[in-house]
Amino acid sequence: MQEIERKFLVNSLKFKKEARSSFQIAQGFLNTHAERTVRVRIKGNQGFLTIKGKSNESGTSRFEWETEISVAEAKELLHLCEKGIIEKIRYNIPYGNHIFEVDEFFGENEGLIVAEVELQHENETFQKPDWLGEEVTGQTNYYNSQLSKKPYKTWRHE
Repeated sequence: MQEIERKFLVNSLKFKKEARSSFQIAQGFLNTHAERTVRVRIKGNQGFLTIKGKSNESGTSRFEWETEISVAEAKELLHLCEKGIIEKIRYNIPYGNHIFEVDEFFGENEGLIVAEVELQHENETFQKPDWLGEEVTGQTNYYNSQLSKKPYKTWRHE
């Protein structure tokens, strides 16, 4: 139940042509405490409840537990969430021996596109597609729980 991943900004829309699947996602947070988050998510026609622990020092690894719930339950729980529902489309893109999950955000986070790759261990090497940009692993402002509180549109953009 340990999640190990690295996170990157995306520098072009080329990834869309390589996507094998995509899903509309709506998610909110019942708890965004620094030590743990509790997330409710509707992904396509499925609902999920997820608990994540605090990230390690590098930001690559943390405890994650998830269970599927009905969409009806997820919709009800979204009403109990803290302010700031996240809206995005997730694209699944196979590249090399890995699957990249690219999130294109909408609503208050429109303009932000982030890619994640899950790894077996922290030092695992992987091929990087040319649309992958700056690494933002461990930068908490890119965590969905923080984007729900301080959306991308409120950041000062140069």
